[in-house]
Amino acid sequence: MSNGNLSRRGALRAGAGVLAAGTLGAPMVHAQGTGGNLRIAFWDHWVPGGNDALTTLASRWGEQNRVNVALDFINTTGNQLQLTAAAQAQSRNGHDAISLTPWDPGAYADQLEPCDDIINRLVAKYGPISPVAEFLVKRNGAWRGVPATSGSQNKPACVRLDLMRQHAGLDFKAMWPAEGRPGQGADNWTWDTFLTAAEACHKAGVSFGLPMGQFTDAVDWVGALFLSYGATITNEKGEPTIRGNQKLRQVVDYAVRLSRFLPNDVWAWDDASNNRALISGRSALIFNPPSAWAVAKRDAPQVAEQCWTVPMPRGPEGRFIAYLPYTTGIWNFSRNKTAAKAFLEFITERDSAEATTNKSSGYDIPPFASMSDFKVWETEGPPVGTVFNYPLKPHHNARPSIAFSPAPPELAQQMYIQALNTKVIARVAQGGENIETALNWLEREINNMRRG
Repeated sequence: MSNGNLSRRGALRAGAGVLAAGTLGAPMVHAQGTGGNLRIAFWDHWVPGGNDALTTLASRWGEQNRVNVALDFINTTGNQLQLTAAAQAQSRNGHDAISLTPWDPGAYADQLEPCDDIINRLVAKYGPISPVAEFLVKRNGAWRGVPATSGSQNKPACVRLDLMRQHAGLDFKAMWPAEGRPGQGADNWTWDTFLTAAEACHKAGVSFGLPMGQFTDAVDWVGALFLSYGATITNEKGEPTIRGNQKLRQVVDYAVRLSRFLPNDVWAWDDASNNRALISGRSALIFNPPSAWAVAKRDAPQVAEQCWTVPMPRGPEGRFIAYLPYTTGIWNFSRNKTAAKAFLEFITERDSAEATTNKSSGYDIPPFASMSDFKVWETEGPPVGTVFNYPLKPHHNARPSIAFSPAPPELAQQMYIQALNTKVIARVAQGGENIETALNWLEREINNMRRG
């Protein structure tokens, strides 16, 4: 297997490191038509060592199936991965397969090879795929890629046990233990409790690190908040549902009140700002995958040992968890579609997915609920069990979500990119508008998008 040799700061970087020999097997499938060369671009993982499992899986699968597999790991910093996909789609030349960020399968649907055959076999083995992944990846009646494990993430709450206990009087380790059951007080983990805790921590100088700007982390957690209030802004046809929508008014009012207990600059935060707030010890809670905790484990161990992952709070319409799945798509101009399909199916199998999740310290979320029981989520630490509640568990009574559903994906993508949910809150909290004026603006924006 060949690898790229540029640094992480370059556009391409090959994964390094290996898993213990003999950990995984790979099926012999070259008789099905594989062979030759295969080149795939994967997302360059945030977690140190997160690329290693894919590197090892590719090497072993390639050797056993007589395929020369080359992997390039491309960072999303500066949109490098997205720009690579756009350039290849335009030129119809490049990798055989490529990691796609959540909304990309729709953007390139007509240039991606249908993967229904792979999906049908995997579903028969492991049960249904996440409905969010289906919403994003199934376009024009076909699956335009395979929902990935590497890079796919939930965004639950990462709390500081000590700070929340001291300032908010909440014992999260007791409420959400590293066990398949809720603990004492879990029923009271609602957005009302959250608001009270946010006020207490703000007064103590350890405000919750919740971005409110136009970046992904902000749009995602606010999207889950809206859904937990039943506050959709369009129906499934994309028609605005704003007029007379009291649930929407209620959640905007809540978000404005919550914003008063956040750092003053959260309106300008990017996707790294909440991580920095946690790692520096300045925040008692963020919504994020375990990458922030993993970096704290290396750079601020005194912070990491006090971190604990719990589900997002429950709203009047239930508990929702922001979920962002990556997809690996096969270009329809690929020179080796057969090998690409075989390899993607292999790395999505349970053993491969578990190896990938293990190497990312539990960051990577497989697309199947039946794979939420990997041992790594029980054993990872410190503290041991810190990420147990990171994947959705049955006792969470939670649903995965993506902002702006149930709008048609094409419209939802535009609203997501424009961060309409955080902007409407900012117009009230920062701009001084009343809620009715801000919601009238929101309706106009949606109608302008619908008109193209």
